[in-house]
Amino acid sequence: MGRTKPPYPAAFRQQIVELFQAGRSQSELAREFDVSAASIANWVARAAADAGKPLPGKDVLSTAEREELMHLRRENRRLQTERDILGKGYGLVCRAKREDVHAVYTLMRANQADAPVRTMARVLGVSSSGYHDWLDRQPSARDQANAELLQHIEAIHQMSDATYGVPRMVAQLAREGVIVNKKRVERLMRQAGLKGISRRRGWCVTTRRDRQASVASDLVNRQFVAEAPNQLWVADMTYLPTWSGFAYLAVVIDVYSRKVVGWAFGTRMTADLVLQALEMAAFTRKPEGVIHHSDQGSQYTSTVFGKRCQEMGVRSSMGSVGDAYDNAMAESFFASLECELINRRSWRSQTEARHAVFAWIEGWYNPQRLHSALGYLSPNEFEKINESKSEQSQVANAVTAALNSSALNRP
Repeated sequence: MGRTKPPYPAAFRQQIVELFQAGRSQSELAREFDVSAASIANWVARAAADAGKPLPGKDVLSTAEREELMHLRRENRRLQTERDILGKGYGLVCRAKREDVHAVYTLMRANQADAPVRTMARVLGVSSSGYHDWLDRQPSARDQANAELLQHIEAIHQMSDATYGVPRMVAQLAREGVIVNKKRVERLMRQAGLKGISRRRGWCVTTRRDRQASVASDLVNRQFVAEAPNQLWVADMTYLPTWSGFAYLAVVIDVYSRKVVGWAFGTRMTADLVLQALEMAAFTRKPEGVIHHSDQGSQYTSTVFGKRCQEMGVRSSMGSVGDAYDNAMAESFFASLECELINRRSWRSQTEARHAVFAWIEGWYNPQRLHSALGYLSPNEFEKINESKSEQSQVANAVTAALNSSALNRP
């Protein structure tokens, strides 16, 4: 590697220019003072530009222009660096109040190889000395607790297939014995980039009314309330897009616990499909006088479906056409299914879709998924807990009746 010469002082360069202007040649000055002829030519041209008399054919900046250009370049680099810092720390500097500077310091530590610490501290509104103190400081008990809690949150988020938001996350933590403030969970999830699934469903039309068919009366009138299992069921259908065409799903849901008590898959929207779902619900629940509420789709208004309901002792109820609120609970279930599963997956075949939906209903929704309307219990848990309470109440009533009877028969 060749030796690099140090820069020539301004006085040295000025003296060389004056000697050249006095009549000495560039080659002579180069030999005598060990300077390249090109450097002397540049010095002479810059001196002429500084004097306001640029040499013909020499496009050389004056000293003032050169210094201004260097200043602008430094300023441009500084602005680019600050822009990059602001882009990475946007959420940290745009709030009116920032109580937790640890997130700012963490950002600075992750980017200190790309930007000066002092610059980042100035742009992000913290002190560089505080940052260096933070680096040398051991994690506080609070930080360690947050790190442990975040690991717990990440495990639950993964367990829920990245569907749980803050409310269900807080409920699941409480179920596992971790009682924590909702705002703390929200902050940790936001810092870790964890989000739940937001239910935003556009209503799809699967209702095709047969105008010649008989329609059952609306026995529900949008009052989706049941005090015990098998009093009121709601039913509906939806479609599942696959690479090989649409598959269709029919479900029957018990309003009492929001549990899917009957379901059926098919490749066509037929009365047989909704009958299969109803048969499964009747087989597993064995209801007496249950109300079966649906829309006025041709499958539900068909003669074969109505006849089978009569044979099973099921009371048919139907809402109006084109009004999703008349069957809101079934629509709500399908909205959850779509945003948590269907819209996030792609299936090559109808068989793959059927397996995925089966696993979601029987492996997740019924036994595990927390439902806000059930006090953040799963449908299976809600029924089990309330069944136990009912049995205890029956025993208590029997004991009370026996005691009252004994008191009446006492001589």
